[in-house]
Amino acid sequence: MSGQSLLVPGEITPVRSVPGNIRRPEYVGKPAPTPYTGPEVQDTDTVERMRIAGRIAAQAMEEAAKHIAPGVTTDQLDKVAHDFMVDHGAYPSTLGYRGFPKSLCTSLNEVICHGIPDSTVLRDGDIVNLDVTAYINGVHGDNNATYLCGDVDEESRLLVERTRESLNRAIKAVKPGRQINVIGRVIESYAKRFGYGVVRDFTGHGINTSFHSGLIIPHYDSPHATTVMQPGMTFTIEPMLTLGTHEYDMWEDGWTVVTKDRKWTAQFEHTLVVTETGAEILTLP
Repeated sequence: MSGQSLLVPGEITPVRSVPGNIRRPEYVGKPAPTPYTGPEVQDTDTVERMRIAGRIAAQAMEEAAKHIAPGVTTDQLDKVAHDFMVDHGAYPSTLGYRGFPKSLCTSLNEVICHGIPDSTVLRDGDIVNLDVTAYINGVHGDNNATYLCGDVDEESRLLVERTRESLNRAIKAVKPGRQINVIGRVIESYAKRFGYGVVRDFTGHGINTSFHSGLIIPHYDSPHATTVMQPGMTFTIEPMLTLGTHEYDMWEDGWTVVTKDRKWTAQFEHTLVVTETGAEILTLP
């Protein structure tokens, strides 16, 4: 783990505007979304619309990642992703979700997830997670990835590489007829090889017309995750692995989650649909 100083909250810029002709999710302007009561298995039209949303989210993330460099602020990355989604007719799903003030999450170093873009300046040696979700045609597509900023130390670089691999292995484990807990079993068994912690309290989730449908996808081997996967089910897998404990603290902003021991952490995510033989990734650029 790099010798970087611990992160502190920065200044948050005003909320970015979205043209009025772009459809908003129903939760914008409300304290919380309306609970989802629909099916976890989606019809072919919904899945096709999710491919479009997923592609825009993946492209927006890629575009923002091009700007990761020492001296750039996380707010600048937010602007890039925001502008890309809006230019493609999509609404940034995080903007206004339960009051979240920005269009993506930027989680650096010891931040597990839900970091708020602000005046924080990227430093040489940081690792930077971008979490981007796009809403278009009534559905969401959600993805994230961890990127290296400048010259990153070997321990942190391997953490990033292995977290990506844990997601790849989990996706390969998705098969109709299997229980959801096979996903976490694969991730946890792989992470244990390297002594990594596996975050338990933040999970993957069902996604469709709802940002978070209520379906939970644990990244550890949970005996309670017995839902059987069926063709047409759509959900995210987004493992968060740490160099130390899986336990966490939360900043006063109510969003930013950091490892309790302040050791570094990485995350990767895709939105998937279960097929007749496995899984299709819907968040491909």
